[in-house]
Amino acid sequence: MTGTALLGLLDWAEAHLPRLIDQACAAVVDRMALYRDGRAVSRAELRRSVDHNLHVLVAAVGAPAAPLDLAAPRETGRRRAHQGVPLPEVLQAYRITFATLWDALVEHARGAGAAGATDELLTAASRIWQLTDEHALALTEAYRAATAELLLAQQRRRSAVVEALLTGQPGPDATPWDAAALLGLPPGGQLVVVAAQTRGFAEESLPGVERALAADGIVSGWRLSPALQVGVVSLRDDQTRPMLDVLRGVAKSRTGVSPRYDSLADTPRALRLARAALAGVPAGAPEVRMFGPSPLAALVVCEPDEGARLVSRVLGAVLGLPADDRDMLLDTLDAYLDHAGSAERAGEVLHCHPNTVRYRLRRLQDLTGRSLADPRDLAELAAAAHAVGVGAPTEAHPDRPRHPRRR
Repeated sequence: MTGTALLGLLDWAEAHLPRLIDQACAAVVDRMALYRDGRAVSRAELRRSVDHNLHVLVAAVGAPAAPLDLAAPRETGRRRAHQGVPLPEVLQAYRITFATLWDALVEHARGAGAAGATDELLTAASRIWQLTDEHALALTEAYRAATAELLLAQQRRRSAVVEALLTGQPGPDATPWDAAALLGLPPGGQLVVVAAQTRGFAEESLPGVERALAADGIVSGWRLSPALQVGVVSLRDDQTRPMLDVLRGVAKSRTGVSPRYDSLADTPRALRLARAALAGVPAGAPEVRMFGPSPLAALVVCEPDEGARLVSRVLGAVLGLPADDRDMLLDTLDAYLDHAGSAERAGEVLHCHPNTVRYRLRRLQDLTGRSLADPRDLAELAAAAHAVGVGAPTEAHPDRPRHPRRR
């Protein structure tokens, strides 16, 4: 494989490498638009890469017993990954480069007239193409390793940016809008926060959610903690339902969604509401629940101490009843409030006669000392019902929130 004729060919190739390098670069630029504009990879850098790789290849063919130096293809693979050049294009440029060398060797062997030159070159062909395969494999492995590192770094950065939005602390030299720009959240859109309970310790409960949302044109950023998978999602007016459909399709555990909001500065508040919606889902149920649009319910969640006092002072006597009796009265109050104060419509929902609804409401008024006919009393009852509905604790047990009822 290293006969005199072949060594003569390799000496010729080494002496003519500057011209072959120019030819290879010209062929790459001519055939590949990505390299033609010089934005991703400059002409100077392309030439350095071709120069290094062809010198290494010619040396390796001439010294088959020497250790193979794969530093050049590995460096090319890493650099192209960082430059964002797709791997198929990088490999195509490699093939063009090595084909330029091979064609030149064949042409010279045929024209030189040296005895056995063509035969020895054909004998060496398997070695040459083995080397090109090893170069391509080294390049591919380095490219993929660099890509994995870049993706991991990007995920870490996006997670940190989401954390900054959720805590309202983007950093000393950044604003929430800077953080949103880093996540790719479009300006002027509405937002929601999604909070999903992790299935195990730091295990995603919404696997593939960012990719699934992106398939519907919905931009989002996510952060994983030991207990929660949390995301900030940007929505157009018509994307709430598609977003919920995606979440329900991937959810593996209970998930809460905040109401829509406009200002990035409100993201920490939206997280509280998303967690409140999550708390309203029965334990172990892979259900997605969106917090209602009521500002009263949101106020109760955002002021938990006041919510606890409100529940105790307005509904304390009702909460002290046996569970079945208590839930019957609270469900009746909810149905009455949800249906514009209509006993008839509340009765339809509760599957009972309107007079039964009225009787239960009279009991509730007697227990609370508040009249549904008095606007102020009605406002207190409605606010207390909202507080119970989102799981507000009571003054008596501030550290033990009552499990929220399904509304």
